[in-house]
Formats: sequence, C-alpha cells, structure tokens
Amino acid sequence: MRVAMIGTGYVGLVSGTCFADFGHVVTCIDKDASKIDALNNGQIPIYEPGLQELVAKNVAEERLFFTTEPEEAIRKADAVFIAVGTPTRRGDGHADLSYVYAAAEEIARLIEGFTVIVTKSTVPVGTGDEVEAIIRKTNPDAEFAVVSNPEFLREGAAISDFKRPDRVVVGTDDERAVEVMRELYRPLYLNETPIIVTRRRTSELTKYAANAFLAVKITFINEIADLCEKVGANVQEVSRGIGLDNRIGGKFLHAGPGYGGSCFPKDTLALSRIAADAQSDLKIVDSVIEVNAARKKKMADKVIEFMGGDVSGKTIALLGLAFKPNTDDMREAPSIDIVEKLQAAGAKIRAYDPASMEEAEKVMSGVMFCDGPYHAIENADVVVIVTEWDQFRALDLDRVKTLVSAPKVVDLRNIYKPDYMEARGFEYTSVGRSY
Repeated sequence: MRVAMIGTGYVGLVSGTCFADFGHVVTCIDKDASKIDALNNGQIPIYEPGLQELVAKNVAEERLFFTTEPEEAIRKADAVFIAVGTPTRRGDGHADLSYVYAAAEEIARLIEGFTVIVTKSTVPVGTGDEVEAIIRKTNPDAEFAVVSNPEFLREGAAISDFKRPDRVVVGTDDERAVEVMRELYRPLYLNETPIIVTRRRTSELTKYAANAFLAVKITFINEIADLCEKVGANVQEVSRGIGLDNRIGGKFLHAGPGYGGSCFPKDTLALSRIAADAQSDLKIVDSVIEVNAARKKKMADKVIEFMGGDVSGKTIALLGLAFKPNTDDMREAPSIDIVEKLQAAGAKIRAYDPASMEEAEKVMSGVMFCDGPYHAIENADVVVIVTEWDQFRALDLDRVKTLVSAPKVVDLRNIYKPDYMEARGFEYTSVGRSY
C-alpha cells in the first residue's frame, strides 16, 4: 500500500519508518526543508535506539521517502496520516490543533479517489469530526473517510512498540476504511495483535484515558513512596507486593521524581480541559496534575534537606537530564525544575546526560555540561541520579570517591541499594526506602 505521513516528528518518523519496514511504500512529508534535507542525508533529528539503522535500510530498499512537496505522495496514497504536533495551547491548557487543521486543508485539496485520512496525533474528542468537516468544505467532491488511530509508543522503545503492540485501536464506522487499516497492519496478524475497531470519538478518548491512567499509577506510587519514608517501609517491596496482583500489574510502579516527556503532562492537562468543557469532573486526573508538578520541586527539597538544609555555594552533580533513559527528550523533564530550585538556593550545577545535553542547553542556563559521568562528579559535594541510564547503574564507586569532595549520593531512581552504598562508604538516600 502507499502511505503519506504528514509530519516527521517523533510519531510520524517512527510510524512511517515502521510501515515501510512492513513492506508499504511510505512518503514522509514536512514543511521544514532543513529537516527533510537532513533525513535525506541520513541524519535523524531525534534520539531513538535503532531508528537510524531502520531508516537507512528502508531508504536503500526504496520504500521510504522524504519530501517537502506533498502533491504526488498524497494523490497516490491509499492512506494519509496526520502526525503533526498538538502542543498545549498557551493560556488554557487545551491541545493546539492548528497544525492538524492546516494538514486537513492541504490533504483535501490533493486527494484523488477514495482515501483514508488518519489522525495519528493525539487529539481531543471530536477532532475527527472537525477534520471531516474541513475536508468536505474544502473539497465537496472528495471521496474519503477520517479514521482515528492513536499511537501508544514509548520513547526509547518505539520501534518494538510499533511492531509488537499490545493492541491497535481504529476509530471509524466506514467499512472501506476498516479494510484499508487492516491491510496496513496485516503484518501484525502474525503476532495475533488485537485490532479494536470502534467509533472515532471512542478511539480519541481511549488514547487520553490510557495516558491518564498510567500517570495516575506513577503519581500513586510516588505518594506511597513518601508514606514509606514516614513509616519505615520500602516502596520497592510495596510495588512488588501489589504489582504481582494481575489486576494491578507491575508496570509504572517505580517511584521517582515524577513524570515528564511529550505525552503525560500534555495529555493529562488536555483531558482535564476536555472534561471541564463537558461539565464532567475528573478529580483524580486534576489531582495527579497538581501532585506531579509539586513532586519535581520536592526532589530539589530532598537534595537540600540531605545537605543539611543549605546548598549555597555547593557543587551538585546531576547524572541524567532527559525525562527517561534512551531518549533526548527534555520536555517537562523533572531535571528542569530540580535545577531551577537548586540554583535558586545558591547551588552550582554540573551535569551529564548521554543523549539530551544539546536539548538541555536550550532550557537550562548556568549549568556546566560535562563530557561524562566522572567529569560531572569532579569536586562535587553531592551526586544526584536523576535519570536511570544504564551507564549509571554500575558506576566505579571507588573512582567516584576519589573524585568527589564528599561521598554523598541522592538516588532519585533507586538504582542502588542503601546497604550496598553504605558499605562502600557513601552517605546515601533514595526515594521511598527506609532500608
């Protein structure tokens, strides 16, 4: 099948590349000429393990193309995916749909014959209705169907998530569109992947509900972690104890500095606004948004408390800046709030992240970005582990002790054990573990 993918951001590039690897002919379209030029030269604008190699393979095999000119790709396409950004709209928290609507207008002018138009971007309930209205107004004679097909990709594991998903959700009541979508995802039949066909509005809400529920799990275990510290319990053991219950599951029950990234902060806020507009309270989601925002700053307080209540003039080494490992994404990363509060308290910050320092430089000032973890911890008064990259899981602790001013570690991801660190001569604290 022929696919046109509007947008070469995270979702568009990963989805387009994976569809090409399924055997479809995919053209990824973007108005940013510099981004398209870079992609045509083999330069990938995002950090995602395995993506560069997969792009190169499918370009070489002539199934994947990049262009700024949409005309031919859209005219020939069996399906056109809208995978543009839907950032939080300044001022009211709603998703900004201007890029989606602009894409719909452009598609309407170019489609020929029956075409399935798919919203891959995360969009509020009812967006598909508006996209359909825009296309009908722009091109009354167009033969098309608008489908909701939300993505459920985890940054850092996106290729695996696309090729081996838990489910595929397709929102439409047009049978022709269903057949096109089943053919697009036919390679997944080998994995017996469930394809859930539902109505468009239900599909749109499913994406928001899924992300909000995961955000609730994260926030819940973070609050349980705080309670563990007060009552002498261990949050990791609590997580295991509840996670082995099949009704709960063990994923997203890892205590830490709060969630960040491109999805959870934006989507929980958008869902809250959708509910408010519909006069339907989502008090749990509203609380999660509030608690998570406070959590990030609370982690800076944890460092300050660990340092005796004063970090003025102290050098603090941060290991990890991205909101999670295996990505360079700094959007809503806990490290941003942590750095701001520590700097406001008078601390000097040295930092290292394997992938995100270029992005971090855009949102952080007054930080010394270092060449590696051991460079970052030189002469540090305390080492703070913010992101659980693999290379931080087995630091040479003897070497660390020779480099720091004081053997103090604040582990916000619980990747070391308290008794192990204390036996190695470190003053150590973590999240939600009294032992």
